[in-house]
Amino acid sequence: MSGLLIIGAGGFARETAQAVRDAGDTELLGHLDDNTALHGTEVDGVPVLGGCDLVHDLPEARVVICVGNPRDYAARARLVRRLGLSTDRYATVIHPTASVSRTSEVGPGSVLLAHCVLTAAVRVGAHVAVMPQAVLTHDDVVEDFATIASGVRLGGGARLERGAYVGSGALVREGTVVGAWSQIGMGSAVLGDVPPGEVWVGSPARRLREAAAPALDELATRTTVGGPLR
Repeated sequence: MSGLLIIGAGGFARETAQAVRDAGDTELLGHLDDNTALHGTEVDGVPVLGGCDLVHDLPEARVVICVGNPRDYAARARLVRRLGLSTDRYATVIHPTASVSRTSEVGPGSVLLAHCVLTAAVRVGAHVAVMPQAVLTHDDVVEDFATIASGVRLGGGARLERGAYVGSGALVREGTVVGAWSQIGMGSAVLGDVPPGEVWVGSPARRLREAAAPALDELATRTTVGGPLR
């Protein structure tokens, strides 16, 4: 396969494009985005070629999906389901300043941005976003579609279940589980397990409310991207 397409043209997609350029070992073909106002323009010097479904017309290109934000962090899962691409179409993007130990694993479609660290025997699933300067320590497990914002610290043996979102600067205690499609507020300190589909904030973190509708919808929807992480 030849070249890389980035699905999305927002902030995360632009950051990923710069990581690809910094690595310098893959031809960046451009962005695909459903916002028609962007078609034919450039974002940070990278062309927006057309809508997301154009990916089917470029079967030789590798793909990474870079959409989602704190208000709708389930967007990547929906696009994976919609596009229906085979797993081997998805690239893994790792910034050259990221530190990934030889005993750690990163799944297809995942992105690790600048200066993040995976120390020992860390398991990162598919379509995971790891933002700059996040630290994942020994034996952490991060399941598919999770988002780890900048400056997050995960203690040893922590587990982020499918689609969990951990906000900037949050701390997660060792051995703690953050439930599927739950969201941790920025700067929070998670000292105990968080159930699925909830928003927790504060230090120590406590339940604020139920997660937003897109995340709750994903609790009942399975997007297959590979086997379970153990």
